Amino acid sequence: MGTVQARGLRKAFGDVQALDGVDLDVPDGSFFVVLGPSGAGKTTTLRAIAGLEQLDEGSVHLDGRDATADTPAARDLAMVFQSYALYPRRTAYENIASPLRARKASADEISTAVAEVSSLLHIERLLQRRPAQMSGGEQQRVALARALVRRPRAFLMDEPLTNLDLKLRVEMRTELTRIHRSLGGTFVYVTNDQVEALSMADQVAVLREGRVQQVGTPTDVYERPANQWVAGFVGSPRISLLACRAEGDRLVGEQGWSLPRPRWTTAEDGRPLLLGLRAEDVSVETRGTAALPGEVYGLEPLGDRTVVDVKVGSEMLKVKARPTVAGVPGERVEVAVDLDRAHIFDADTGLALSTAGR
Repeated sequence: MGTVQARGLRKAFGDVQALDGVDLDVPDGSFFVVLGPSGAGKTTTLRAIAGLEQLDEGSVHLDGRDATADTPAARDLAMVFQSYALYPRRTAYENIASPLRARKASADEISTAVAEVSSLLHIERLLQRRPAQMSGGEQQRVALARALVRRPRAFLMDEPLTNLDLKLRVEMRTELTRIHRSLGGTFVYVTNDQVEALSMADQVAVLREGRVQQVGTPTDVYERPANQWVAGFVGSPRISLLACRAEGDRLVGEQGWSLPRPRWTTAEDGRPLLLGLRAEDVSVETRGTAALPGEVYGLEPLGDRTVVDVKVGSEMLKVKARPTVAGVPGERVEVAVDLDRAHIFDADTGLALSTAGR
């Protein structure tokens, strides 16, 4: 078993409320990602689960048992740090074996376990090297092996890929998902990188200023954000938000545009709204009955696509287009909108309105 539950976690550092009532339910065997910007409380949450941070309020339950008063060792959780935290004078073998030696495992047990985890991570050739003789990616694999070797209740990972270059981060994302499938263990993974979260997680908890904004599958969080902030934080390019209001069967923008009102929205007439449009759900290359007039502000060629910035009045709309799309700043265009893919938020509260039928 490897279930992890956090209930009402609260922690302040002076005047800063790092955690403000955090609730999490991590199922056994899941790859659970806590996603949020710097300062959201992600690492504090992980340290509280590990028993490394004394809480002001709240409780941590492991496999259904209240473990709040347990020492870090008694919780049987393995932590992987952003800094790797390897012993510099020890070989990779000695680093990986250190948790087993602390538990007084026999030499044969240690040898077998290190061989198994080294094979899983493809680091057999590194076992006699010291950290100074390894690349960052190799050190990260050794740090992971040290956590994996003792088969704990769950693995806690604090932004473990941050110090790697882009190529290695992509490789390690693939490796981590493979390792998770192979082990079937519970992973609780903290990151500020939405690509890591959306590509690896079974479940994502989005954290902001010490509060959980939404928990769901990557698809849920991206396709059905609970509020305007989640919609803006998750997704690249950022979602475009246009101020408007409902009027009968139309949405009327503050910049003078008008679109058919989506059939699923529940907003009453006159209510201040924000129309959220993701860049892949609008087009300057196709025409439709729902379109926004604007002018090209700029183009950003990205190789496999071009992001077109379109000014709609004083507001900006980002559009994903083919890499060969043409256009010059100031050119008048119409942006076709897929209203079945649109998002509508209450302008005052930021909460998403009904998306039934989307």
